[in-house]
Amino acid sequence: MRRLLVALALLFVIALPAQADERLFYQPLNVDAALTPAQWQALWKASAAQGAKTVIVQWTAYGDSDFGGPDGWLAQSLKSAQAQGLQLVLGLYMDPAYYQRQGELDTPGLESYWQHQLSRSLSQQRRLREHWKLPVSAWYLPMELDDWHFQDSERRRALQRQLRDFARQLDAPLQLSAFSGGKLAPQIYADWLGGIAAQGIQVWWQDGSGTGTLPPLVRQAYANALPCSVGIVREAFRQTSTAGQPFRAEPATPSSVSTGCHASAVFALRYRPWGKILLDNQRARATP
Repeated sequence: MRRLLVALALLFVIALPAQADERLFYQPLNVDAALTPAQWQALWKASAAQGAKTVIVQWTAYGDSDFGGPDGWLAQSLKSAQAQGLQLVLGLYMDPAYYQRQGELDTPGLESYWQHQLSRSLSQQRRLREHWKLPVSAWYLPMELDDWHFQDSERRRALQRQLRDFARQLDAPLQLSAFSGGKLAPQIYADWLGGIAAQGIQVWWQDGSGTGTLPPLVRQAYANALPCSVGIVREAFRQTSTAGQPFRAEPATPSSVSTGCHASAVFALRYRPWGKILLDNQRARATP
C-alpha cells in the first residue's frame, strides 16, 4: 500500500505542468540590433516552444529612438515573432526622464505632463498602425504606476480619467503595469488598480520579487488584496544594482506559486534561459 501511495504521489507531481510563460515581456534595447534575423527566429521559436503565446513589447519608441522604424530591426524581429504564432502587445512611447519627472512635479504639473506623454503615445500608436503594419492584439502604455507618486487621492483620480479617455481613442485594448512601494495601504492601492481595470484596461501588477523593494510578507499582502481583474507579473530576475546606479540584474526563476484567479505574465525574455543571447549581447556591449 505504501509503495502504491508513493507511486501515485509521484504521478501527481509529474502530471503538474510547470507554470508556462504564456505572456512574456520583452524590453527592447538598442544593443539588441546586433542579433541576426536567424537568431531572432530561433529566439521566438524557443519562446513558443516554452509555452509563450503573447509577447508584450514594453515600448516601440524610447526618447529619440524608434529602433529603426517600420523597416528597422525591431519591426522585422516582431514580424518574425508573429510568424512563429506569437500574438503581439505593442508598447508605445516612453520618456527616458519619466521617473525623474514624476518626482519633480506637483499635481497640476504632473497632470499636464501625463497628458503630453499620452499624446505622444497616441501619435506613436498611429505611426505603428500606418507604417509598421503589425497585427496587434493590444497596446501597452510603458508609463508604470506606483504608490510613491500617487499617494494623493485626487492625483490618482485625475490619472484614472486621463487613462479612460486615452483608452477610448485606441483601436485595441490598453494594458499597463504598476508596482508597489509600500506607501499606500494594500487595499487602497488594490482598489485604485481595480478601478482602472474596471474601465476595460488590463493592469499588470509586478510582484516585486526581483527588485526586492519590499519584504516578502508585505509583497504578499499587496498581492492578496488585488482583485481578479488585475494580472500579476512574475519577475524572472534578481536586481544587483543599488540606488543611483544603472539598472543591473541577474536571471532568476520566477515564482511558481499559483496566481489563482489572476492572469499571469513573466518579465522578461532577456532573463529567461532561452533568452540568454540577449543578456550576453547586452553585457558584451556594456564592457569598456
